[in-house]
Amino acid sequence: MAAATEISIEPVHILVFPYPAQGHLIPLLDFTHHLAARSAGRLKITILATPKNLPLLQPLLSRHPSTIQALTLPFPPHPSIPPGVENAKDFPPNPSHKPGGVHLLMIAALGGLRSPLLRWFQSTPSPPSAIISDMFLGWTHRLASDLGIPRVVFSPSAAVTLSVVNYLWRYMPVLPEDPDSPFLFPQLPNSPAWPTSQLSSIYRSYVAGDPVSEFIKDGFLANMESWGAVFNSFHALESKYLDYLKKELGHDRVWAVGPLLPPAAASGGDGNGKDRGGASSVSVSDLEAWLDSCPDDRVVYVCFGSEAVLTADQTAALASGLEKSGVRFVWSVKGGGAGHVAREFEDRVAGRGVVIRGWAPQVTILSHRAVGAFLTHCGWNSVLEGIVAGVAMLTWPMGADQFIDATLLEEELKVGVRVCQGKNSVPDSAELARRLAEMMAEEEGREERKRAKELSRAAVEAVRDGGSSTGDLDSLVDHLVKLATPSGGQS
Repeated sequence: MAAATEISIEPVHILVFPYPAQGHLIPLLDFTHHLAARSAGRLKITILATPKNLPLLQPLLSRHPSTIQALTLPFPPHPSIPPGVENAKDFPPNPSHKPGGVHLLMIAALGGLRSPLLRWFQSTPSPPSAIISDMFLGWTHRLASDLGIPRVVFSPSAAVTLSVVNYLWRYMPVLPEDPDSPFLFPQLPNSPAWPTSQLSSIYRSYVAGDPVSEFIKDGFLANMESWGAVFNSFHALESKYLDYLKKELGHDRVWAVGPLLPPAAASGGDGNGKDRGGASSVSVSDLEAWLDSCPDDRVVYVCFGSEAVLTADQTAALASGLEKSGVRFVWSVKGGGAGHVAREFEDRVAGRGVVIRGWAPQVTILSHRAVGAFLTHCGWNSVLEGIVAGVAMLTWPMGADQFIDATLLEEELKVGVRVCQGKNSVPDSAELARRLAEMMAEEEGREERKRAKELSRAAVEAVRDGGSSTGDLDSLVDHLVKLATPSGGQS
């Protein structure tokens, strides 16, 4: 009997388009890694980058040389963006920028890639069957519609944040003029409220009839019309908001695939993000040796993300609070803020505190047994890293979606305590010291720390085989693969 002829199935081609800002780019690159790994050769992925951002893709490309390729397109010129700037973090400081100004300019500029991207689709021999792109790139849904293919929106933010953002752009409410007046979201689960000043700066910058504002509004509305949505979150964390979004979007193609953390050992990495850093004043080995000398759950890690730089007054108040508290700590100080930390302070806290000037291996630090709490600005990537590590959080939200994240941590998840808020606020050092000391007190049963351990177990369970996030990722892959079959397509 003749052997059956094997049918060779071509992988389905997908275009991934990140938004070039660290908090958006890194989780989408991690998601692309997991998408490629779980697809087991059923997907072929092209990831788009501009020339200066291409090096950020190299670790991903080297991990998946046969599955992922790069498409490099020139960054579109824009009159308000300095030549050579292609990433939000490289924007020079400009006091004249209104809130959200950098992202407003970047979103508008990247819209200039529509024509070259369309030409690439029309000229490439096997064009993609779908587009997965960042929530700030809503215009790609219009492009996908013109091409007759589905677009999946990727949210690097929490499901609760996108719920709030969608509500604002869909219903266009008039916000109170008083920045401290609370605005209620009656349709969202639990009917939350935030002061006007803590809501989306991009929405607050909207001017009816202004071409840039209208382009950005249309992009957010396009997110709600997209074929599917992917979140860096997990069901045990945000089930009520994921369910709400399914109702709002009118379909169940909503996938929670997080927490998306650095991939395991590959290309020199170790799975803890040690290979992602830059220059630092403390070596990873020295830092780990110091942490090894500390008791379990007794160290506070202090970091405010890749963009926030504390003023001299804020730095002094934070240093005083750390010193007065008596707690052990690791403090990562970025950029120009490093100059505000006095060497005398470092001498006084020597032995119980480490100041890192420059990059810090955040995942490595948080996952160490000695670390029990995280003083954070509540950027969503940091929040998820803290949750996975099982540490309680001392929150100091400063802008963007951080106020919403902080509220989720404090009021719903019960793993956080607010110690300050606002990018210009200066904490009271005595009150900060008290809160630090209370959080790290040795008595058993501190509620936030207990809840943090429980949430960590749920996060780890979500990404295991059989977990909710792994299941959602597999479901997404199956949906994408079906796009190339005669019975697939957009439903």
